[in-house]
Amino acid sequence: AWELDVWGKFRRSVESTAANLEASIAGYDDFLVSLTAETARTYIVIRTLEQRLDIARDNVRIQKRSLQIVRARFEGGDVSELDVAQAKSLLGDTQASIPALERGLRQAKNALAILLGVLPSEVDSLLAGTPQIPNVTTEVIVDIPADLLRRRPDIRLAELRVATQSPQIGIAKSDLYPHFFLFGTIGWQATDARKLVGPDSSLSDLFSSKSLYYTAGPGFSWDFLNYGRIRNRVRVEDARFEQTVVSYKNTVLSAWQEVEDALGGFLRSREEAQFLLESVTASKRSVDISLLQYREGLVDVQRVLDTQRFLTLQSDRWTAVKGSVATNLVAMYKAMGGGWQIRAGQDFIAPTVREEMV
Repeated sequence: AWELDVWGKFRRSVESTAANLEASIAGYDDFLVSLTAETARTYIVIRTLEQRLDIARDNVRIQKRSLQIVRARFEGGDVSELDVAQAKSLLGDTQASIPALERGLRQAKNALAILLGVLPSEVDSLLAGTPQIPNVTTEVIVDIPADLLRRRPDIRLAELRVATQSPQIGIAKSDLYPHFFLFGTIGWQATDARKLVGPDSSLSDLFSSKSLYYTAGPGFSWDFLNYGRIRNRVRVEDARFEQTVVSYKNTVLSAWQEVEDALGGFLRSREEAQFLLESVTASKRSVDISLLQYREGLVDVQRVLDTQRFLTLQSDRWTAVKGSVATNLVAMYKAMGGGWQIRAGQDFIAPTVREEMV
């Protein structure tokens, strides 16, 4: 049977199915964007934790030297045991931060292994080399055109969902009108039934011209007695369409917010990193001066410990903010839809997997 597409029912079905296929591809691309961004972010977290560990260990070495100086002066009778206890307290506090950083580093490496699809033991070899937070570009695009946001797979996905649902209204409406179709049947039949029994049974006339039979003709159907049910189904499809439109608008607004948040975070964190670098440089100089003055007996040990404590704090903050600058830049690329392009020129299914599926 063949139904004539008088009211566009089948044309709209093809449109809806094609849009649904493209929506599936957009959903795949949206996943790639998230995967790429999360992989980059996790890598930056690993490098940031590695540098924070190096800074903590450097501060431990500085505080151990300070403790030796304090002990020497205590043994010489120049200071009380209180100075030694305070120096030990600061050293222990700094040493206690190292296991927590090591735990976070191990967890970040495990997370990267999951993202890359490898065993955790294989990540260390991939991260071999000098740990360094990736350098970021000094210039970024401030004025983001609307077409750039259209590259985002989630926006394309929301738009294609609208395109998928819109033809469903026409498909539902087509049931309000009569359906015209052509039907036919053709085949062969045996008429020499008496020969079907006994040793002389035969179907000798099966392929004779008289055994050919066929029927054909036009027809139509019209479900006019169920207009109320059909109209309600049209309303349902229309309501689903309006829902996809609202979802599309919300997706666009959220995209603009993410771009603005990521851009503001990148610019402000870069300024913060510059100020903290100046603070760390000054703190290192303060530590050197305070130790020299302490040897000469010009300041008490509390001044020395305060400068070292502040250096430890500012160095850790500076490293963390450096990592934040890089992660905010990753967030910008993600907000603008970067990352899905890695699938260009590649099959959606690997050849080996395709062979197994077949």
